[in-house]
Order: sequence, then structure tokens, then C-alpha cells
Amino acid sequence: MNQFHLQIITPDGVQFDGDSTQLSVRGVEGELAILAGHIPFVTALAAGECRVYTDGGVRRAACTGGMLSCSKEITRLFSTDFAWKDKD
Repeated sequence: MNQFHLQIITPDGVQFDGDSTQLSVRGVEGELAILAGHIPFVTALAAGECRVYTDGGVRRAACTGGMLSCSKEITRLFSTDFAWKDKD
């Protein structure tokens, strides 16, 4: 499956920095799924569950909002409060 580079950044530091096959988050306009090759854009995030899909499975986190930026090179999620629901 195609992958893209994903960074999840909070005031506490980098929470994730690696390759992902899909990112699912709640934007202010509704649910979003980001896949490799997604068009570049920026959007505000609403509170909800964040799901990071990798070749190793799915990681879930609570995200209370922030911004999502997608470019050809990298996707960055900036969150004011982010907590993984599972362990590494």
C-alpha cells in the first residue's frame, strides 16, 4: 500500500514521525481520511478520534483540535492536546 510521511506535533513535542498509509481525523467540516497522493490543503481540526494506519496496524488517539497541513512532501497534524489510547 502507498505511504506518506506523517508528523504529529503538540506543545509537548513530536508524538509521531514516520510513514503512514492513512490518517483519519475529524475536521471542522466533518471526518477526513488522508491517503498517499492527497491534494495539498490546510484545515482546522475539531475534537475527536485520530487514527494513524501503518503497516504495523492502527494507533488511536484523542485529539482535541488543532490544524492539519497536507503538502506533496509531508502531512503535519498540529494538536493542542493529543493523547494516545494505546501503548507503543
